[in-house]
Amino acid sequence: MTLPPLVAAALGPLVAGLVWRVGMLTGGGALIAAALGSVAAVAGLDWMLLLLGFFLTSVVLGRLGREEKQRRSASVIQKQGPRDAAQVLANGGIFGLGAAAAVGGTPSGAVAAVALGGLAAAMADTWGTEIGMLSRTAPRSVLTWGPLQPGMSGGVSLLGLAATAGGALLLGLAALLLGWTAPVAIAATLGGITGAMADSLLGATLQHRRRSARTGRLTERVTDLDGTPTVHAGGLRWLDNDSVNFAATLIGAGMAFQVHFLVTKFGAR
Repeated sequence: MTLPPLVAAALGPLVAGLVWRVGMLTGGGALIAAALGSVAAVAGLDWMLLLLGFFLTSVVLGRLGREEKQRRSASVIQKQGPRDAAQVLANGGIFGLGAAAAVGGTPSGAVAAVALGGLAAAMADTWGTEIGMLSRTAPRSVLTWGPLQPGMSGGVSLLGLAATAGGALLLGLAALLLGWTAPVAIAATLGGITGAMADSLLGATLQHRRRSARTGRLTERVTDLDGTPTVHAGGLRWLDNDSVNFAATLIGAGMAFQVHFLVTKFGAR
């Protein structure tokens, strides 16, 4: 279903403005979200609804137990509070490109799978992070299975893994209900789970890690809570969490493309 172009173009700024007003986006983040929302709405109501579902669930889960999550992760996470432009683009950029390709016509199943796979990876990762941060047990490193401080990249928990799968599955089911084909929905779901797991693996290996000179603990902050500079402790200096998130959506999109090809090749229609 398509909307009148002017109505569709106005939806993005409207929704982004509302999310900005509740304090979940910075000004720059709202501008990028508005652009993505407008492109998705012009592509079709089904595209807009999926993107809106991602943003709304992110807002709700971000507010769930927010004070407790901030208390647990304040010494670890560099960016706390509203999402900025880089974070919004890292999570929604691949989907936005797919929506742009859909403007003016029906995209191929492969294009839809790539776009939805990227968004599913972002959604799965967001659900895994926001819900997993509330786990009563400490997260474990995907490499060593040793305990990590909540909020540190590369950690997983049973609660977080269940939420990761749930986020990807919900997006796949929503796509199916909105009229996308079964191969696209299956590809998006599997791409989402793969992308989110790749995020954890990249976070544990290549993402830059720092160490607090005050406590000796690993962190992702450039400066400690008291303003003391932290020191590089591993990973690539230029690879931050936003870059890893974008890489995860790209991996999720690539996996979705492969799954869609295999499912359609072997007869699922």
